[in-house]
Amino acid sequence: MITFDEIRKNETINTYIRKADESLVELGYTEHSFAHVGMVAENARYILQTLEYPQRQVELVQIAAYLHDIGNLVNRVDHSQSGAVMAFRILDNLGMDAAEISEIVTAIGNHDEGTGRPVSPMAAALILADKSDVRRSRVRNQDETNFDIHDRVNYSVKKAELKINESRTLIKLKLSVDTRYGSVMDYFEIFMNRMLLCRKAAEKLGLHFRLMINEQQLM
Repeated sequence: MITFDEIRKNETINTYIRKADESLVELGYTEHSFAHVGMVAENARYILQTLEYPQRQVELVQIAAYLHDIGNLVNRVDHSQSGAVMAFRILDNLGMDAAEISEIVTAIGNHDEGTGRPVSPMAAALILADKSDVRRSRVRNQDETNFDIHDRVNYSVKKAELKINESRTLIKLKLSVDTRYGSVMDYFEIFMNRMLLCRKAAEKLGLHFRLMINEQQLM
């Protein structure tokens, strides 16, 4: 079986991740490199492991998370679909089982809020893990006077936590926001569709989704 550790150490894959992020640098996007895919992989693992999914499925969602943004190498537009096709070719060439490839490709192809849907537990976990990665360190622009709304929102988030409650009925995204840089309304202006997709993803996993910003429940 192909392991997550093998995927992380695969230099071809890591080249695609680096080059995809270089394209996003030119387009002015926040960080989508190893810090991002690593955090998404960890949160996706946490979600399925906490909900007691089989260990192999937990590992597969980590692989999907690590690969989920490679489509940005082709173009930012429809990057989830192009990334799914790239992941298929990579994993097929590595000899992964077709059923496992199918789960990974489906999750990657459905992670973006533009066209994605939580069509499987793995897709749902990837959506929640990806959309919850909001943090100051993703902002590349260090000139606060030239921040766009995405810079302001990410820079304003001092801490983000994604937690499932003990009874496994609720998943909560809890943000600590410094409103000197971005307002709660700024967050909703650019992330509302993402949060609605997170709600659907949580429901796919049998959970309720809650968004907390500065101790106030907003969803």
